[in-house]
Amino acid sequence: MPESVQKYLAYVGVIGKEKVKNVRVVCDGDFKLDPGKDWVKISSQQYNFFDDPARFYFIQANMFGVPVIGLHSYTDAKASMLIKLAGLITVADGRGPEMNRAETVTVFNDMCLLAPASLIDQRIQWETIDSQTVKATFDNNGSKISALLYFNDKGELINFVSDDRSYSPTGKTFQQASWSTPVKDYKEINGLKLPTYGEAIWHFPEGDYCYARLNIREVEYNSEGIK
Repeated sequence: MPESVQKYLAYVGVIGKEKVKNVRVVCDGDFKLDPGKDWVKISSQQYNFFDDPARFYFIQANMFGVPVIGLHSYTDAKASMLIKLAGLITVADGRGPEMNRAETVTVFNDMCLLAPASLIDQRIQWETIDSQTVKATFDNNGSKISALLYFNDKGELINFVSDDRSYSPTGKTFQQASWSTPVKDYKEINGLKLPTYGEAIWHFPEGDYCYARLNIREVEYNSEGIK
């Protein structure tokens, strides 16, 4: 494991802690459904499992008084996305190889930022780029993706960049683009130092599209109530 990753794990405080099997994360913040649209307030709750990687992400928003509900699901290296207005009108419904690959990136992003103890994993291959940058390749049941991880002098992970995640607003079309999640404001949550603010950004040739600004409110590990 590269020195920068070891420094990160020591900084966040995972050394000597029990193995992470699952995590529950609660966030709130702002979401932009389209580059030309306004921000809307959202809340989200997600559940991740690491022995056999799985992710369930629930998001709620309100647009002009109409509730928007979304679910991202990832199990057995297969993903689906479903977003509905008022619980009735389908806005996005996606699945397939591109979605599977994209969500594998998201799962690995969660491991890096929200459950750093899970990075001690034989499914990850590491390559040192320089003293503060590493390339990580994560292989989950043949779904192989890679990302660049950027660290600062403190040892904090400050950005995650991958070219293996496709932009898909409806789940029907896919556009290959670089995707990044810069984070900051590390604070102690349940005994670990974790970022409490992050953004999600698509990097298109015509310009960047930041579509999420999230505040991490709760992080709970190894809950017996999560199966």
